[in-house]
Amino acid sequence: MTAYAIAHLRPSAPHPEVVEYMEKIQSTLEPFEGRFLVHGAEAEVVEGSWPGGVVVIGFPDMARARGWYGSAAYAEILPLRTRHIEGDVVLVPGVPEGYDPAGTAAKVREAMAIG
Repeated sequence: MTAYAIAHLRPSAPHPEVVEYMEKIQSTLEPFEGRFLVHGAEAEVVEGSWPGGVVVIGFPDMARARGWYGSAAYAEILPLRTRHIEGDVVLVPGVPEGYDPAGTAAKVREAMAIG
């Protein structure tokens, strides 16, 4: 099942180390079949607030997403970004093909009736 690395990165001034990070990140993704789906896009905020940009990287599964984030190659370049850009990063599994939230709602409704 597809998995995603999602980053919400706060606004920051451009820095040469961040540019170096961007130049090198693709090579860290390739062994794990990761690919950018969204990169640095400004979100169109329709509820709440969301200062900064969004990055979404897709992976074939959670094992490869975790493998990439924990890899020596990524660990080597990560400080180039974290020294200059604050943000939050999460790894999340996607939903299976044909997922219907009504099924999840039914399970929640059943649990509520039991409790």
